Amino acid sequence: MKFNNSNAEVYVPDGLFDESALKRTTHIGFGAHQDDLEILAFHGILECLNTPGKWFTGVTCTDGAGSPRIGRYANFTNEQMQETRWQEQRHAASIGRYSSVIQLKYASSAIKDPKNRTVPDDFRTILSFAKPTVIYTHNLTDKHDTHVGVVLKLISMLRELSPEKRPEKVYGVEIWRDLDWMPDKAKVVLDVSGADHTAAALLGVYDSQIAGGKRYDLATMGRWRANATYFESHGVDTTQMTSFAMDLTPLITNKDLDIVDYATDFVSKFKDDVVSRLRKHITQ
Repeated sequence: MKFNNSNAEVYVPDGLFDESALKRTTHIGFGAHQDDLEILAFHGILECLNTPGKWFTGVTCTDGAGSPRIGRYANFTNEQMQETRWQEQRHAASIGRYSSVIQLKYASSAIKDPKNRTVPDDFRTILSFAKPTVIYTHNLTDKHDTHVGVVLKLISMLRELSPEKRPEKVYGVEIWRDLDWMPDKAKVVLDVSGADHTAAALLGVYDSQIAGGKRYDLATMGRWRANATYFESHGVDTTQMTSFAMDLTPLITNKDLDIVDYATDFVSKFKDDVVSRLRKHITQ
């Protein structure tokens, strides 16, 4: 496989040939940063971890250079931080027994550039070998610009695929802004229960972030527990941990759908729900 960045890499934990590792992939995640995959695609990682015939591949788009750093990482150069984050991503792939992990190593500015075409080209290269049934990525209402850049570039590329080459499902999962506010009927509820130790192991790999001042491990698992408890007010919990996602599949199967309208329709329905609930309880 040839990618646009000469230092892009494919890491296969069990040593299989790169292209073969992609061809066996059934679930794939496209994330902006090292550690995003372990949050947004944890459902897919679990699905594949102990299921014969199912394999997860992760794609991390950025180079890790802009990471915040304090403590023992405070004096790390960008180059040192990059190498640390690349190794952390490889380590996560080994723990999670991924089929492969691909690090494209773009600057965040390239991901956020709406005119950039090399990123979608690399996505196309990956999916020319991998034929996943499920794709996990960022959601359209995420408040991190680099995350939004990834999902928009991915959608644009997937829309170019012929119907028989498209995945069955594309999920936009919460990270920088949760999806608790979405109408319950619109939420994709991803059950990630019963694997606290696995989540802790995968998220705990990213010492450069945890020791660097961002407790993504505690925050992520806390959110998943809160989602499970607060999902239903009049019933007992049906899951222990839940991740919420936005179904992006209609945007792939129907290229006439406007992406902005699709995203803001969820927001409008949220507003309608708030208004109707308040009006119901206000005495006229």
